[in-house]
Amino acid sequence: MTTTVGQALDHREVLDLYRRHLSRGRAKISEVFGTRMEVASRGAWIETSDGGRYLNAGGYGVLIHGARHPHVEAAVIRQIRTNPVASRILLEPEAARAAAALGRVVPDGLAHVHFAGSGAEATEAAIKLARTLGHTRLVSTTGGYHGKTLGALSVTANGLYQDPFRPLLPEVSHVPFGDADALAAELATGPRACVVLEPIQGEGGVVIPPEGYLRDVRAICDQHGALMVLDEIQTGMGRLGTWWGADREGVTPDVMLVGKGLSGGIVPVSAMVATPAVFKAFAKDPFIHTSTFSGAPIAMAAARAAVEAVEQDGLVARAAVLGETLLTGMREVVDRRCPQLVREVRGVGLLIGVDMAGPGLAGALLAELVDRHLIVNYSLNAGAVLRFTPPAVLTDDDVDFLLSAFDGACAELSARYPTADSTGAS
Repeated sequence: MTTTVGQALDHREVLDLYRRHLSRGRAKISEVFGTRMEVASRGAWIETSDGGRYLNAGGYGVLIHGARHPHVEAAVIRQIRTNPVASRILLEPEAARAAAALGRVVPDGLAHVHFAGSGAEATEAAIKLARTLGHTRLVSTTGGYHGKTLGALSVTANGLYQDPFRPLLPEVSHVPFGDADALAAELATGPRACVVLEPIQGEGGVVIPPEGYLRDVRAICDQHGALMVLDEIQTGMGRLGTWWGADREGVTPDVMLVGKGLSGGIVPVSAMVATPAVFKAFAKDPFIHTSTFSGAPIAMAAARAAVEAVEQDGLVARAAVLGETLLTGMREVVDRRCPQLVREVRGVGLLIGVDMAGPGLAGALLAELVDRHLIVNYSLNAGAVLRFTPPAVLTDDDVDFLLSAFDGACAELSARYPTADSTGAS
């Protein structure tokens, strides 16, 4: 993987452009990482403008295929050269093929697809779909994350993101994640509701509910006539070592949200997938909820190829094996290097969280990992948790590199902070 473009880039010029036209805050954050800018990617690796290479275990869960997977890339290039954006008047075959491919792998009973561009858009579509059935009351979970557009933000239970934009949607309540009794009590207090939740909370800090929780949620929704919307935007497409988090408990929601990995890491695309009974208003009137670029052929080519690549390369099973290897290895590193600094290393498949024990430690560990050429992510709803979401295309050498970088970062952090409260952060 090589690039010539990156060598000509001037970091100071790019930083100035960020300050003037994008975000001064983003520019300030980037200063922590020096003059490095990412300019190319392939598989699990990023190349920077100074010629460095970084293993990408971040990407907010998008890159289950790695970057520029050959099958997805070829499908997108082929579509660009034929018909990248459709007229929206004539039928367009790529949308039909993408819907069929996705329908082939989702839980039984989900059959109808509405395509969108982002996870938040898929959430908005689900909220509107619920309203066509009279489900105007929304219930989500504390720590959950479903996007930042107005409706999606209403069910993203974090005042940090909500408060600047109030008032949000009315009739929205939140219950503790993983507490089926609390959900049952909430649904018993009012009319038919729409319940929106994740099988495992990603931005909430890789929070894993008790076994059987999704089955309980399904039963409680049925009991109270509530709609069950399962947000698989981050957990789906093989990320958990199963196609979907729902598959871990054999549950079929009324609506499932898909995104991130559906893009194949190339073209942004998301989807709302529903049962025929729930989707009926959208099925009857194709103009009830539309978007200019919804179902664009270039995105549909990416989505279809993304599903096919997971199938052809066995990425679901690979994610399960890699996840177990990494979880075991990372726990061993923490036990040996810095048990005083980490509360827990937890995860399922290739969604792994490192829950730090003191203020400022997550940022310090992130910086150490980047210095060792390993990219990971913060958790937006859990500042103490670093998330590792590597692709399922890691080689054995990549795994060794990741664990070695994690080992070195933990050793450095332990030497610097002998106790969790010795960081000096407040």
